[in-house]
Amino acid sequence: METVSGETMTTGNATVPTPVGTEPMGTRTAGTEPSGSEPVDAVREWREVAAATGAADRPAAEEGVRLAYRLAGLPEPETILWADSPRAGAALAARLTARGTSGRSVRDAVRDRPWATARGRLLDRLGPAGWAGHWALTGARLWDGMVMLTDRIRTGVTDESGGAQGAEQAVRLVLLDAVLGQHDAAWLAAFAGQVGADALDGIAAVARAAGWWWPYEKTAIVCERPVALHRDEAGRLDRGDGPALAFPDGFALYAWRGMPVPAAFLDELDGLTPRRIREEENAELRRVMLEHYGYDRYLKESGAKPVQRDETGVLWRVELPGDEPQVMVEVVNSTPEPDGTHRTYWLRVPPRTRTAREGVAWTFGLEEAEYAPQRQT
Repeated sequence: METVSGETMTTGNATVPTPVGTEPMGTRTAGTEPSGSEPVDAVREWREVAAATGAADRPAAEEGVRLAYRLAGLPEPETILWADSPRAGAALAARLTARGTSGRSVRDAVRDRPWATARGRLLDRLGPAGWAGHWALTGARLWDGMVMLTDRIRTGVTDESGGAQGAEQAVRLVLLDAVLGQHDAAWLAAFAGQVGADALDGIAAVARAAGWWWPYEKTAIVCERPVALHRDEAGRLDRGDGPALAFPDGFALYAWRGMPVPAAFLDELDGLTPRRIREEENAELRRVMLEHYGYDRYLKESGAKPVQRDETGVLWRVELPGDEPQVMVEVVNSTPEPDGTHRTYWLRVPPRTRTAREGVAWTFGLEEAEYAPQRQT
């Protein structure tokens, strides 16, 4: 193993023994059914894998990569490169594919086809209703959290790829080639121990040992796991004093209760004042400020008074010396959050606003009489 330009490279096809404790995916004898505890155990294991932080087990991950290629009927990759984050991995993949040195993507052979085969066999054995019930007990319990997390990572990687013309598009394309490693936990929980799932043993081994990875004909790129992960009870990224998700190379995502926020924004929260909150033009960031500061505290310290209320919300008014009054509509999102709560938003409206309905209508560019939503959001 040697280091090239800051990336660790393993060459050749040397075999590293599979570490003790790495269980294959397809271990159940055909015709047997899972015990009641097995789905729970699988979900518990893969939830822990998905949330794992710290250094990857590189030997185990590299052997998992080679196994995934062999199970797909492919020659093992000539080279395995390591990157410190999905951002670095995507950038490296974009460079290598542009040069043509990595070969074509083999994601379909390594992941998608074995995935589809395992799902098809399980569906045939359990039937549609049985598959739906099995998924509800296994993968579905992890699915929403994994989707939220991976979508945020993709967005963060894409947002930081700007610069040279075409760079963002190149990164978007190589993200389609990525295998999600530990963040494929929902599907891997569903297939754990099932007949015919042994074709996923390599995928599962990489997931237990590392983060995202890119399989190409000649080269595989494997990423380190995060060094920090902070989520709320609903599984959303959430941290008020630093990055909610961070990788060894500094790639990080900042969020408050699932909402992306700029890194510098969090530094302001401890020194907030009602005036600073009023001056924030971004409604989402203003909501975060109000949640951190406290709605009751804000209303008390800002001298706000409820003026009127109706089915759309509550109209509040704050008199400001030497300035026009601050008028806001307090509205509650009718769509619940994953934890069952409903977000409260504060909409700044013109000082002349007389009713909450008029204020909400104004935010849509409508007169009060024209505002008749079929569904409030």
